[in-house]
Amino acid sequence: MRTADLRLSGGQVLLPGKGLVEADLLIADGRIAGVVAPGAEAAAAETVSVPGLALLPGAVDPHLHLGHGMDISRPRLPADADAETAAAALGGVTSFIPYVLCTENYVEAFQEARRVAEAGARIDFGMHAILASPAQLEEIPLYARELGMPTVKFFMNCRGDEGKRLGLPHLDDALLFRTIEALREAGGMLCPHPESIEIAWLLRDRVMADDPEGHGGLVAWNATRPPFIEAEAVRRVCYLARIAGVPVYTVHISAHEPLQAALAARADGTNVHIETCLHYLLFDETSPLGPRGKVNPPLRSPADREALWRGIADGSIDTVGTDHIHRPASAKDGNIWTATPGFPGLEALMPAFLTHGRRRGIPLPRLSELLSRNPARIMGLGETKGQLVPGADADIAVVDLNAGWTVGKQTASSAGYTVFEGMELDVQVKHTLVRGRFVVRDGALCPGMAGTGRYLNRRLAMPAGGA
Repeated sequence: MRTADLRLSGGQVLLPGKGLVEADLLIADGRIAGVVAPGAEAAAAETVSVPGLALLPGAVDPHLHLGHGMDISRPRLPADADAETAAAALGGVTSFIPYVLCTENYVEAFQEARRVAEAGARIDFGMHAILASPAQLEEIPLYARELGMPTVKFFMNCRGDEGKRLGLPHLDDALLFRTIEALREAGGMLCPHPESIEIAWLLRDRVMADDPEGHGGLVAWNATRPPFIEAEAVRRVCYLARIAGVPVYTVHISAHEPLQAALAARADGTNVHIETCLHYLLFDETSPLGPRGKVNPPLRSPADREALWRGIADGSIDTVGTDHIHRPASAKDGNIWTATPGFPGLEALMPAFLTHGRRRGIPLPRLSELLSRNPARIMGLGETKGQLVPGADADIAVVDLNAGWTVGKQTASSAGYTVFEGMELDVQVKHTLVRGRFVVRDGALCPGMAGTGRYLNRRLAMPAGGA
């Protein structure tokens, strides 16, 4: 064996099918070169001792929005990518895939967004497209085959003026089905935002008439867009996708009813993957977050939160993402009606999810699978991401599983706040490596790493059924 560039020694490595094993990792040319027994002879240019720590595959966040200020469409400056990838690395995230929004030609917008992100990124990144006009339908094969962007989001809730704040036009079911057909031809996958918005408008008007000042907070917001609004849209889009033979990645499933709708579609033969998000697992409508907790779909009932954890434990749910949005805290000014939906979550992803999952007795390999291997595989990152095996990229989160710490106010994200403030956690990220290079070391960001992240050109593999 050639001399490795780096040896991580003295820790426990999470290996596929084996769990945590006392072993050393050897890294060469940015990839895992070997897994050897502690003390085994293997030359390395540098050895870093990590006693008492666990070496896990870095998280792959399949769902976030990388924007600029109040605009969440795409990064405009390298600093946008710098700040949010810094937050990601502190949360054990080594790759992520933001949704990019453009109402015109995606080819030009993509090239610019990629250039800007590469100039600032500390971790690796892909991109999803958001379908924003009928004219973009013809471009979908190009997105998938030439830009490495085979996943397309469709906002099912953007009817009438609902999408105006995002710059999106009216999007109807005819355009949805045409998008599905285009994805079939391109070998792509649909990522629908599932809400039946016309019914939500009706319920919103009723709730606001009774509570114009928004005193009901998160409970009122949930009442305007209840779980059946989401579940109906999940059923509809999965049925249409099954007719066309296109895989579906259901983003941010938030409650028992939409989860059951997705599982029923899977049982009927739809190739459907199910994502939930960290905040639906850790918060609900009773959480004391105020307008900062406003998000779409809303935070649900405590019973819905428990249903999602059952789906985590029993294998129903495939991935956990953040739906990270880094608008500044001022976007939450006012009451529940005036606050903008969405909040940041990248820094909390691995520490908070592993902490609460392990407290519930869910095995670490299962939790890691949802954060790393499953999103990497489903999103077309092949064998290079999401697992610690020879030949894979050396994307590693080195964590203390028994740290005992409290989340503070400070955040690397440009949002400048976190809804996780004050949460007591057991798991803490000590080091984060991307392709064998330290991006976080001893809990602190490493200097000079902005601009070292690279774009991930994705190609989907399409297994039958879910993950």
